[in-house]
Amino acid sequence: MTYKWNYLTLSPDKKNTQNELAEELNIHPVFAKLLINRGIKTKEEAEKFLHPRLEDLHDPFLMPDMEKAIKRIETALGNKERILIYGDYDVDGTTAVSLVYKFLRKITSNIDYYIPDRYDEGYGISFRGIDYALSTGVKLIISLDCGIKAISKVAYAKEKGIDFIICDHHMPDDELPDAVAVVDAKRTDSIYPYSELSGCGVGFKLVQAFSQRNGFPFEDIEPLLDLVAVSIASDIVPLTGENRVMISFGLKQLNGNPSFGLRGIIEICGLARKNITVNDIVFKIGPRINASGRMMNGKEAVDLMLATDMDAAREKSKNIDKYNEDRRELDKKITEEAIDYIEHHLDIENLRSIILYNENWHKGIIGIVASRLTEKYYRPTIVLTKSNDMMISGSARSASGFDVYKAIDACKDILENFGGHMYAAGLTLREENLPEFTRRFNSLSFDGIESRMMTPQITVDAEIPLSQITHEFVQELALFSPFGPENENPLFMTKGVRDSGGSKLVGKGLRHIKLEIVDDSISAPVQAIAFSKHSYFQRIKEGQPIDICYTIEENTHGSRSFIQLLIKDIRDR
Repeated sequence: MTYKWNYLTLSPDKKNTQNELAEELNIHPVFAKLLINRGIKTKEEAEKFLHPRLEDLHDPFLMPDMEKAIKRIETALGNKERILIYGDYDVDGTTAVSLVYKFLRKITSNIDYYIPDRYDEGYGISFRGIDYALSTGVKLIISLDCGIKAISKVAYAKEKGIDFIICDHHMPDDELPDAVAVVDAKRTDSIYPYSELSGCGVGFKLVQAFSQRNGFPFEDIEPLLDLVAVSIASDIVPLTGENRVMISFGLKQLNGNPSFGLRGIIEICGLARKNITVNDIVFKIGPRINASGRMMNGKEAVDLMLATDMDAAREKSKNIDKYNEDRRELDKKITEEAIDYIEHHLDIENLRSIILYNENWHKGIIGIVASRLTEKYYRPTIVLTKSNDMMISGSARSASGFDVYKAIDACKDILENFGGHMYAAGLTLREENLPEFTRRFNSLSFDGIESRMMTPQITVDAEIPLSQITHEFVQELALFSPFGPENENPLFMTKGVRDSGGSKLVGKGLRHIKLEIVDDSISAPVQAIAFSKHSYFQRIKEGQPIDICYTIEENTHGSRSFIQLLIKDIRDR
């Protein structure tokens, strides 16, 4: 893949701010620049960013309808009404259900939880779920990570004498469901200071509000932040503001004293006694939780996260790990089929979006496949499959700069259901409407995507010499973690690096380069790894200078720690 390198430069005013921040915070100017690149301009903002505190969490009662939600829960508890916690089948939904259920089960035993079946019920609130609530005597449903568009479902529940509290983080329509409370910071009338919470994050704010109102100390709910951290990392929400605070403390909980269920997954992932990072959640923990809803039923993931002893957690983790192995095999097969179809049936060079439909593809895998195709072809991609006799369902993923949710919303008159955000969405439509949807979406993408947006971009934060990369530098850089959307791991650039003599090809097929490099500022080599860059090896070994962009990590091997550069791209001089 060929990247375009974009180098972030500062205006004269921002350079002045950089110098002021560096002096006030007593940090290297490079780190002051990193702060400015993240929109941080004052010492106070920098302190909050570099040193997150639980005291910086916002008042949960600023959320729309939070007061109504807490009063209704208190009424239900006082009247000993049966409560059902209802959530989506993905990581965000199942962690949210687990969090709220774990909290409320300490207060009442008259409580249950429900995860809809991906295949029989589909996303969000279902009539079957409401009928289940009715048959079990439920009077109050608390929905998490779904429900913001469930107008007919909430009306049906109300007819049956069941109240709804909706806790969601997705974009609402103009009309809201007729629920007792609709807690969503994305409501147009919201005054809440932060609108990018995960679904589980909204669930935590509900628990925080109840605790605050009823005199429970925050220390009682702080352990639940391990679930919030898993949801934030897995749902790809921005790691800014309140999310940054919650994931920072959630990672501490994961690494210190995770719940039995998450500890079971940590063990099965081979992460025990290792420092768990956002990447570990995204690539190891999250996919295993997701696999339950993809391959079987998301309820099993909740069962795991609610485990009350390690024996049960380990047994359930083994089952979920097996689902994940099955998921990977199916993912690989369907992705290969999709790529083969694109290469042989589509004029990809003249397309600005990709829409694929195959009635035999597994519904639980199409979101992953859409992501892989977007990464490969750098175009918005929608992958669809048969949902039932009349309907087809799909998952959409977008490339940088294109709002896939907005494009799908423009086609809503021919859709049965849809939801999501700028870079990821889901949709359901009648099969006969697919040609018209394809025509419209392709037209919208053609108008909305410039050719430059289909070229992978690299944004370089700062250019530095290799001599600057010391252990002290790396320790200071760690204050910017955890890294993720809108707080990406900083990319550095160094020009004119050369092989010091020890570089070699490694890995399966010898496709990766393990480098030992120097530049004009140092004589002792720096270690680096460049995945899938074997084509550069010959010229590197010949001593030709190259430019590199990379992230920096500090690895530990036994009692020894060493710095390693993870090379994102190489450019000939």
